[in-house]
Order: sequence, then structure tokens, then C-alpha cells
Amino acid sequence: MTAADGDFSNPVDGAPVPRILFDTGTLEELGPASTGAVWRLSEPGRQLDANIVRISAGQRVETHTEPDLDVLLLVVAGDGTLVTSDGPCLLSEGILTWLPHGSTRGIVAGKEGLSYVTVHRRRPGMRIQPAGIRRNGESSRPGS
Repeated sequence: MTAADGDFSNPVDGAPVPRILFDTGTLEELGPASTGAVWRLSEPGRQLDANIVRISAGQRVETHTEPDLDVLLLVVAGDGTLVTSDGPCLLSEGILTWLPHGSTRGIVAGKEGLSYVTVHRRRPGMRIQPAGIRRNGESSRPGS
């Protein structure tokens, strides 16, 4: 198999090789009905998560706080506003933003809509814990 066939390992040593994943220049071809995460990094063994997100004109990602992950956000098309606790920040094509963990943020798409890439450390898979154990390891049972 070759990279053209979907095999991206190095035939000599089995190591992965770099490859092109998505052409952001094709976002317009998706049409206005394509919103949300229109692409996700899903390769096995990866250490990162990445998405390309499209938001229609005037739509928003509600203000929230991300407790665990730093996120890089790169605007690839359109415009909008990043809502922060320090006030609004204008977003336009080419703007690269750092969203530190623990920060409060929201996004509002402008009149052209907004498309952006997010990149962050891969989230660990869900872990099932015994009842009464909180995330930080403390017991949530009364009297414990």
C-alpha cells in the first residue's frame, strides 16, 4: 500500500509519515448548511485533538469555562468576536488566539460567519470510577 491508498506508515520502519489532512480553502464548497465541527483529527496514536469549526452568521458558542485544556484557535475564514472576562476581542482571518485553561470564553460569528481551527492536547478517555469518588480522588459520600 502507499499513501495514495490510505497507508501512511513508512514501509521501511513502520513509522508514521507527515501528510495533508484538510484544505481550508475548500470550506466555501461545503455550503452554508455545513456548521459545527466539519473536520476532526482522528488518526490513531495521536497526542493532539484538532477540529475545524464553522459557525453561521450571528450564531455563537455560548460563554463557558474550560477547566483542563489550553486551546489554540486560528481563524481561517470570516469574522467574529471572542467574548472574554476582559472584554470582547475581534476575530478575523489569520488571527491566532490562545485560550488558556481556566479562562472564560465565548464566540460570536460576524456577518460573514466564522471558520476556525482549534488544537489542544488530546483529552483522556472517559474513566469509570466507583460511585462516590470525585474527579480529584476525594470521596463524595456523606461522613467520608
